[in-house]
Amino acid sequence: MENVLKLGIPKGSLETATVELFKKAGWQIGISSRSYFPTIDDDEIKCSLMRPQEMAKYVERGTIDVGIAGRDWVRENESDVFELCEMVYSKVSRRPARWVLVVNGDSKVQGPEDLSGATISTELVGFTKRYFAERNIPVNVEFSWGATEAKVVEGLCDAIVEVTETGSTIKANGLRIVCELMESVPVMIVNKAAWADPWRRTKIEQIATLLQSALRAEGMVGLKMNAPGDRVAAITEIIPSLNHPTVAHLHNSDWVSIESIMPEKEVRRIVPELLKLGAEGIVEYSLNKII
Repeated sequence: MENVLKLGIPKGSLETATVELFKKAGWQIGISSRSYFPTIDDDEIKCSLMRPQEMAKYVERGTIDVGIAGRDWVRENESDVFELCEMVYSKVSRRPARWVLVVNGDSKVQGPEDLSGATISTELVGFTKRYFAERNIPVNVEFSWGATEAKVVEGLCDAIVEVTETGSTIKANGLRIVCELMESVPVMIVNKAAWADPWRRTKIEQIATLLQSALRAEGMVGLKMNAPGDRVAAITEIIPSLNHPTVAHLHNSDWVSIESIMPEKEVRRIVPELLKLGAEGIVEYSLNKII
């Protein structure tokens, strides 16, 4: 096996967010509308652009060594892959995607058992069939080629199984969520033979570490300041931090330098308090990674 890692980049809704995440982690990926093979500034990686719904199948076969796809599609395809870690990000929010059972707002259905003999439309056919079969509820599950919400509105089916993050589109169409079937987040999946190869495993672990460090840094900033030495206890008591703030004495001075990592939203609250306690030269700086 040559020392080139085959990396799958999810096409579609996660595409831009994935490229931005890799950029924060230290890799520049270039995507062209005319090519399914993005460029990357790492000679040890070859990228392929593919639909998240198919990612797990290609990873299982070894067509690619590692890729990012929703856990829902890994379960849908029952793919035999190694799930290395979660990569919780999306185009809308950091909330997990939810596959939910949905009916018209005026439907009498209150639970899955009320759909015995019903027709259900969804993209997630395999998982949905297994879900109802495990509960001994006979249903007819049909594949939906898009506009799934419209099918139940127009009476083309009795219910749908659809993915949502906020539920806003479902509510906007006058529909109602009966229950949640599955929660899903993007995951990094690895071909088992690739994971057993020492060079590939090391490279994959490097990528996973840096991607996760970039995710941990989102919404976090660094804050540093100078303060009188006799105010250290009062200042460090109110400063949020990952562990403890760093305190260092300034040269030939009774003053100290204090530095901490904290959620960005805390800065607007804490700065006025720091000023009252005598802090000066307060500097906020952005973070790319927290390892």
